[in-house]
Amino acid sequence: MLTYSSLASGFLTGKYRSKADLGKSPRGVRAESRLNERGTRILASLDLVASRVGSSPATVALAWLIARPTVTAPIASVTSTDQLDQLVRATSLILDAESMKILETASA
Repeated sequence: MLTYSSLASGFLTGKYRSKADLGKSPRGVRAESRLNERGTRILASLDLVASRVGSSPATVALAWLIARPTVTAPIASVTSTDQLDQLVRATSLILDAESMKILETASA
């Protein structure tokens, strides 16, 4: 089961996909530990679901956290209006059962 209650310092948005990406922001260092087989699997599933629903991985990640009964309050921050738009869209994105299963399986 996924233990993140936040967007994992930007990792779940897809911002950090390789060690080369870690320099994109000061928080990149905190994402390094997630660059492993499980993290790659989660990013691939976020990409797949985002493609299916016509949204961004960040929006899907936040919608996924919102839909999880074990998450009381997903934690997110923004540094641009585009990121704010993605965050707001997540509040109305309802993921279907198949999308939830894809994400849950990848995070197991």
